[in-house]
Amino acid sequence: MSAPTEVRRPAPVLTDDNVGYWEALRDRELRIQGCADCGRLRHPPRPMCPHCGSLNKSMVLMSGRGTVYSYSILHHPQAPAFDYPVLAALIDLDEGVRVVSNLVGVDKDDIRIGMPVHVEFADARDGWVVPVFRPVSA
Repeated sequence: MSAPTEVRRPAPVLTDDNVGYWEALRDRELRIQGCADCGRLRHPPRPMCPHCGSLNKSMVLMSGRGTVYSYSILHHPQAPAFDYPVLAALIDLDEGVRVVSNLVGVDKDDIRIGMPVHVEFADARDGWVVPVFRPVSA
């Protein structure tokens, strides 16, 4: 029997605005905040719709599919919670929202702008989960 793997990723910092996002991720669902009045999506979560000013919000289930808009290969400063290099990316979700995340399952030399990706879920401390994106197999 092997020992359980230590979860090193830090837990998210929760706020009144983002708790729904993180709770959905803990259930392994990628949900993005939307306006319950005009229907437009927004990320990161915030208290008011920047388009119509409504305070009414909803959490909309995303497909988890998207493309790499941009990326950066981070080497420093190093924190013990992460493996380096960190493959940080801006992901354009198919539903029209951009999120910041990490790429997994890809060599740093094989990352390409426009590369199709899909969401996976990585464990974080205290039972939380973060979204990461893996390239879609050809």
